[in-house]
Amino acid sequence: MAQTEPNAPMNLELPLPALRDEEGDLNSLFLDELTRAIEAADARRTCELAGDLHEADVGDLIEALAPDERATFIQLLGKEFDFTALTEVDETVRVQLLEELPADAVAEGVREMDSDDAVYLLEDLDDEDQEEILAKLPFMDRVALQRSLDYPEESAGRRMQTDFIAVPPFWTVGQTIDYLRDQSNLPEEFYEIFVTDPGFRFLGAVALNRLLRAPRHTKISEVFNDDRQRVLVTEDQEEVARFFERYNLVSVAVVDEAERLVGVLMVDDIVDVIQQEVEEDIRALAGVGDEEISDSVFYTLRTRWVWLVINLATAFLASAVIGEFDGSIQKMVALAVLMPIVASQGGNAATQTMTVTVRAIATRDLDANNVWRIFGRELSVGLLNGMTFALMVGTIAGVWFHDAMLGVVFGAAMIINMVAAALGGMLIPLGMDRLNIDPAVASGAFVTTVTDVVGYASFLGLATWILVS
Repeated sequence: MAQTEPNAPMNLELPLPALRDEEGDLNSLFLDELTRAIEAADARRTCELAGDLHEADVGDLIEALAPDERATFIQLLGKEFDFTALTEVDETVRVQLLEELPADAVAEGVREMDSDDAVYLLEDLDDEDQEEILAKLPFMDRVALQRSLDYPEESAGRRMQTDFIAVPPFWTVGQTIDYLRDQSNLPEEFYEIFVTDPGFRFLGAVALNRLLRAPRHTKISEVFNDDRQRVLVTEDQEEVARFFERYNLVSVAVVDEAERLVGVLMVDDIVDVIQQEVEEDIRALAGVGDEEISDSVFYTLRTRWVWLVINLATAFLASAVIGEFDGSIQKMVALAVLMPIVASQGGNAATQTMTVTVRAIATRDLDANNVWRIFGRELSVGLLNGMTFALMVGTIAGVWFHDAMLGVVFGAAMIINMVAAALGGMLIPLGMDRLNIDPAVASGAFVTTVTDVVGYASFLGLATWILVS
């Protein structure tokens, strides 16, 4: 990892421009001033501008700076830089910065972070870089972070904080309150106290509001909630997010297979998980993988290329269907003019159904109890939409080409394809989910193929049978 020393600061007393403009975007004047301070290696001015900002704002500044200015910016801030800001930037930017910065500086920054943020910072680094940073941490910190990094990716163990408060059930409320007041190394934020037995097995939790309202002599065993809401350390973060949503939780205990308390998950971590999962689903539906706006041209090309090839293959399949009716198209040019409308309308309708279905699968709103009801609803919507648009486009086509039968054929094909769109939009994601394939990843290409093939085949087939033969 590279190591540089900032030059001596310039003693300039200049007014501070506003960080953001009226619309909430970063102020260009602020960015220009910060860039000048970085180029001049002016540590004092850099700290005046960014030293007291929230980590989220610092993260926005890092992404707004040129790539060759980012590491210098962090080094000029020195001890004023909160490494939590790196959890607010794209993965590509974060990894590049951690590789550029001195390992000693990163290790010192990691020591000051909450354990969950520290794990989030380190998990995307290569094993070699992780080991270099961890080796510079105190033994206990190193062991705690390494244990979290050993849990599966996107699991509760990767997202939990290992700093929490646990007391035995035989303590009194007064003892617990005194303990909280006397200890200097408590977590910065906590909303409940966990209760454990001598083997550190999780028994329940007591919320702070209930603790403070109880008389001092009351035993913790009399006030704690023993319904034991907890999640397993290896549980997928998406399932955990659903658990928080279902029970409106602010925090929850994390336990291992032996029911020992190992950490706590906070709602702010779950908000990040929800955002991450939504972004993954949106990107997957569009076939763009896990790319970020900060990724390089070649990485972006590689993530998009695979699905473009698949789409190309399905497009050739649709073209092959058209090729089977080339004689009919040559005899009746109107078919070439109208057939893209059938396929396009069916594709749009299928995308609507597919999006609703994929989202319902992801949120577990679609299950064996309601799948047939939802299937019937989507089929009815497809049929009614098909009939409505069939009347509309059939009339237009008949008047346009002065051929009433062409309008009838066009309308019939529209009905067939809209029904096929509803079927494909539901059955394809459901089938992929049954095969343990993420329906958000590949549904789009196959659903579009269904509507293209059915649309072209129905319209050209009916036209050949009724109008051309």
